Amino acid sequence: MPASLLRLSPLLLVAALAACDDAPRFTQAEPGEALSAGKATVQRSDRNAFSLPSANLSPERRLDFSVGNSFFRNPWVIAPSTTTARDGLGPLFNTNACQNCHVRDGRGHPPEPNASNAVSMLVRLSIPDQAQYAKEIERLGVVPEPVYGTQLQDMAVPGVAPEGKVRVDYTSETVTFEDGHVVELRRPALQITQLGYGPMHPDTRFSARVAPPMIGLGLLEAIPEAAILANADPDDRNGDGIRGRPNQVWDQTTNKTVLGRFGWKAGQPNVNQQNVHAFAGDMGLTSTLQPVDDCTPAQVDCLAAPNGDGTGGEKEVSDNILRLVTFYTRNLGVPARRDVGAPQVLAGKNLFFQAGCQGCHTPQFTTGPDTHEPELANQVIRPYSDLLLHDMGPGLADNRSEFKASGQDWRTPPLWGIGLTETVSGHTQFLHDGRARNLLEAVLWHGGEAEAARNHVLTFNAEQRAALLAFLNSL
Repeated sequence: MPASLLRLSPLLLVAALAACDDAPRFTQAEPGEALSAGKATVQRSDRNAFSLPSANLSPERRLDFSVGNSFFRNPWVIAPSTTTARDGLGPLFNTNACQNCHVRDGRGHPPEPNASNAVSMLVRLSIPDQAQYAKEIERLGVVPEPVYGTQLQDMAVPGVAPEGKVRVDYTSETVTFEDGHVVELRRPALQITQLGYGPMHPDTRFSARVAPPMIGLGLLEAIPEAAILANADPDDRNGDGIRGRPNQVWDQTTNKTVLGRFGWKAGQPNVNQQNVHAFAGDMGLTSTLQPVDDCTPAQVDCLAAPNGDGTGGEKEVSDNILRLVTFYTRNLGVPARRDVGAPQVLAGKNLFFQAGCQGCHTPQFTTGPDTHEPELANQVIRPYSDLLLHDMGPGLADNRSEFKASGQDWRTPPLWGIGLTETVSGHTQFLHDGRARNLLEAVLWHGGEAEAARNHVLTFNAEQRAALLAFLNSL
């Protein structure tokens, strides 16, 4: 961009960018742009903006939404208990309610320095792929750590030892913009202490993951597979340096490999299976798809602890409870965007496209006609994600593969609702492990396929940085 443009006000910058042949031409809001979820868009921007049902959900169907919300929000208890609908917590777990991680259905964060447990951040575990574990890799995507499994649980019921404690320390490094502005980034160092079952495998891979927001999951599930695959470019045929790839994961219901959509590495195929694994890994709750407690053979006390199955033959999370929770999580509405036509927001949108961010953060899809919930069908949605895997470079790498995702691959996270993070969740910590303390830090951690976009952002002056952040905060 010519240096003369760097000093323009947002309004003049929009006009000047529109006059450049090689720049996007966003001089006004696009039709319907504020409706990120189409007719399902929620018209709220307060602290409860992520907790409302899709706007087009009928009053009758909102009853199921409310019941599902109660099972998502309220704590589960240790078995045996008179509260038979909610007993069976553990024996090993990370929290006793979904809402503890997804506070007000929003984004989690890493533990504070003196926290007793991580709560809204968990740690995935695995060991490097080996040929003799081909079946585990096909079904789980990883080879579990032999003693601790695929997820560290830092809490346990009485009489059972927790698996360990999690702490995150940070070192600082700086990044400098062309205009001399310096940003301090923090690089996390994960510490696992107080191991309850002896040492881990020496080659254990660790991956810290904060809880993502819950909004719009049903709409992402409703995007036709062909529309997602149309954006894949593993061989970079168009030469833009971006090589989006689909993850291919195991569907436990159909017993076959399918497209992955959910989780930080797109390791789950649908909302229902994502919920099943959260119940099992985060709270130690069994279900029809996950009928066994998350205890390994080395954890004898865990295996011997009482279950909450009751006497009716149902698992701890009954099929009906799972149905209601899945209905709830599919239908959490996406809030409307704010200030889509403001000059500064439009200037930031132009800069976002100019940097090439839309190469991974695909702005728009249309959901298919055949969906789990009719309210989610045929909606023009704006998630700003392609749901594909991208190599984000060594700076963000966890060095832990998951199905087809490598140790440097991450699924493009949807950006819708990101500007309401502080309002809903009370913080502005971003990326898979919460290392970024604001959106600018999150941008500056981008590497690999996104390095060219990051380097372009480093040419922005103060006014341009403010415009880019205004656009992101409008989403």
